[in-house]
Amino acid sequence: MEYRNLGKTDLNLSAITYGAFAIGGNMWGGNEQQDSIDAVHASLDHGVTSLDTAPFYGFGLSEELIGQAIKGKDRTKIQLLSKFGLVWDGSNNGKGEFFFDANDNGKTLPVYKYTAKANIIKEVEESLKRLGTDYLDLLQLHWPDATTPISETMEALESLIQQGKIRAAGVSNYSLDQLKEAEKSISLASNQLSYSMLNRAIEKDVIPYTIENNIGIIAYSPLERGLLTGKYFKDATLKSDDHRNGYFGQFDPEKVKSFLNAIEPLAISKNASLSQLVLRWTTLQPGITIVLAGARNATQAIDNAKAINISINNDELEFINKELAKL
Repeated sequence: MEYRNLGKTDLNLSAITYGAFAIGGNMWGGNEQQDSIDAVHASLDHGVTSLDTAPFYGFGLSEELIGQAIKGKDRTKIQLLSKFGLVWDGSNNGKGEFFFDANDNGKTLPVYKYTAKANIIKEVEESLKRLGTDYLDLLQLHWPDATTPISETMEALESLIQQGKIRAAGVSNYSLDQLKEAEKSISLASNQLSYSMLNRAIEKDVIPYTIENNIGIIAYSPLERGLLTGKYFKDATLKSDDHRNGYFGQFDPEKVKSFLNAIEPLAISKNASLSQLVLRWTTLQPGITIVLAGARNATQAIDNAKAINISINNDELEFINKELAKL
């Protein structure tokens, strides 16, 4: 495994980091809890030391499962990354910015983006309890909240750092302008953003700024939630309540399939899976610090961790990029 410093902090994270959205089950067609715990264990056994989760994932279940998985392990060798700012239980009393209606076993839950100071403090305490720890290595704003001044949110994060509740503060889904505004109040460790072979918009403005200002980029959805594994062009299917039924609709399936067919021989030549080749390519892109990879069982987790061992030379990178340019 490769380990990389996150921005200007002393956090040394695994280049492939475990992404725990899917093990929450909600929006992903459910989950098998023991398989999820096994996936975390397998990740840790194969050099993945960093685990990224959020309260919203499974309405607390993802954090709880990670807490169970790391119980009894050396906490100093594990980096816990979580988030705040999505409220689904009504505790915001209508405050914040309405985001969308989530489905919890047939029950509709209105989700709000809410990043006021009092809510941040509340959410952190809840996350610490679910995770079974007394500090988070990185706390990240989950989605921007237009109803709360950025300065208020950042001041709350700075306070949590001073209290020792978090080691570093980051954001997610922040635009360039939002990053610049936040940096007036705090030195951010990172910005977690959607980034993949099929979604490279942040290369235009955000990545040049983060490189210049030494802010880490945490790339999420590098496999586009499984689309770039190629399995959904073969025999894999989705459950009816899996959000990817709609999510995949933004892509041209024939173009994606043709691209994957073009690069698959390269993966085979390296005795690697398509997903491993895609993950490794992502870790090699300028400005990308760490890459999140989800896994719902031990086999997937091991496959993800071993992606870091693939060697891709400049000619091979150029070949992949030329194929990408056809999309």
